[in-house]
Amino acid sequence: MPTPKRPHHLKVVAGTARPDREGPPLVQLPLVDDVPPPPDWLPNVHAVKEWQRVAPILIANRLLTTAALSTLGQMCAIHGKVIQLWNAGETPNSALMAQYRAFANDFGLTPVASGKVRPLGEGHAVNEFSGHGRRPTKESD
Repeated sequence: MPTPKRPHHLKVVAGTARPDREGPPLVQLPLVDDVPPPPDWLPNVHAVKEWQRVAPILIANRLLTTAALSTLGQMCAIHGKVIQLWNAGETPNSALMAQYRAFANDFGLTPVASGKVRPLGEGHAVNEFSGHGRRPTKESD
């Protein structure tokens, strides 16, 4: 039995993804053009400051979509909690730090992740050989 094809996201993580073999993105989500106001549910001023710092960076790099706004809010909320703990003289637990690091990686905000995340909305080059070997359809006759 043949080995099943590895999903593209696993190839990206392993560093074996090749741009010439990837297909178009599965979903085109609308990009955010202007910095939205921070959500009301952010827990403290540190979380709001993080929103105001990170959102413009993500928008400028075409990485923030309307679907990712709540994820950005969650990342900022965790950041606010971590800063609050540090200011109180406590150490954040490893689970909290791991969640923050995972969110930062998702948005390409770490040095390693910045090379793996590419801006949305950029057109993909059309492969002129993609129809090679296929029978012509009746519309193209």
